[in-house]
Amino acid sequence: MKLYYFPPSPNTRKAHAVAIHLGLPLDLRLIDLQQGEQRTPEFIALNPTGRTPVLQDGDFILWESTAIMQYLASQVPNSLWPEDARSRADIMRWQSWQLAHWHGVCQPLQYENFVKPLLQLGEPDPQVVQEATERFHQEAAVLNDHLAEREFLVGDGLTLADFSVASDLTYAGPGQFPLTDYAPLRAWYARIEALPAWQQTNPRS
Repeated sequence: MKLYYFPPSPNTRKAHAVAIHLGLPLDLRLIDLQQGEQRTPEFIALNPTGRTPVLQDGDFILWESTAIMQYLASQVPNSLWPEDARSRADIMRWQSWQLAHWHGVCQPLQYENFVKPLLQLGEPDPQVVQEATERFHQEAAVLNDHLAEREFLVGDGLTLADFSVASDLTYAGPGQFPLTDYAPLRAWYARIEALPAWQQTNPRS
């Protein structure tokens, strides 16, 4: 299987980390977004949205990181994506929450506080930061409360849900995410950070 990827991308990271955790060999193909390689005709033929990651398994081409994670986890028996229908529904619930809500509050803080200074795109917009911070607290409280008496998001062990939700915290430090008041959330993310697969896909290492 080939994975067209861009290592700094949190979406790339969660898919790549799942493959490493499961011991699935991948033929990695770098798509340098900073050089515009995602806009080449060759890549657009793989993914018309021009985004990474993209998985190619023979003549099967799959884009969207959550779908890629589920496909990878379906290749071998594992506890990340259990056969049990209720467990899968619960995992998908958190993956849906990540896509619809969590990403939307993490991404603006990441962009304003980290990406803009990094790429010299100007100072952070105080209004955007304030609004994103308020929304961040709303969603972080939900996640924090859920993790108050559990180590992982679904069931008793690590699942795809943890990889999905953790991916948006990749740049929590430089993005200045307000995590101080969320001890269970921080403890959970520390457990994710300790995973060898997460360490191997750290774009900041």
